[in-house]
Amino acid sequence: MADHPIRCVGLSPSIDNQCNILILGSMPGEDSLKAQEYYAHPANRFWPLMAKLFNEPECPAAYTARISMLLRNHVALWDAICSCDRQGSLDSDIRNVTANDFAKFLVKWKKIHTIGLNGGKAYAVFTKKNYPLLDSPRLRILKLPSTSPANARWRMDDLLEAWKELLRPF
Repeated sequence: MADHPIRCVGLSPSIDNQCNILILGSMPGEDSLKAQEYYAHPANRFWPLMAKLFNEPECPAAYTARISMLLRNHVALWDAICSCDRQGSLDSDIRNVTANDFAKFLVKWKKIHTIGLNGGKAYAVFTKKNYPLLDSPRLRILKLPSTSPANARWRMDDLLEAWKELLRPF
């Protein structure tokens, strides 16, 4: 049984009416799906990176405080993939993708102007499945280096420098 991929279903978006930036991962890993929390694996650098990006004195430990940190800074969080088949947590093992519908999403969430794609798989799925949005004059779409521990060649300082692009005026 462990040798066969399972159908993974993503989490709901974390967003409110003030958000103007949307960060998209690919599909939450096993730890995140089990906890029902984005970036739950302790080695993922997403939350420490967000704390640095928003000049927080430290990274909040509680998930609710982490989400509050993003929302306070007008940042929403979701994934490019709605569901997929995957064994384990690696993006390279993702198969049979059903993408989230961002055309519909952006009709509801009109303030979103910047979409940051956390890693190559998120970027590949988003650009393939949402091609008409790529030329939208209301959107800036950024391919950002993955915060995954599998992307070990990127040091935290390098990630921070690249991810600062999210905060530049649009």
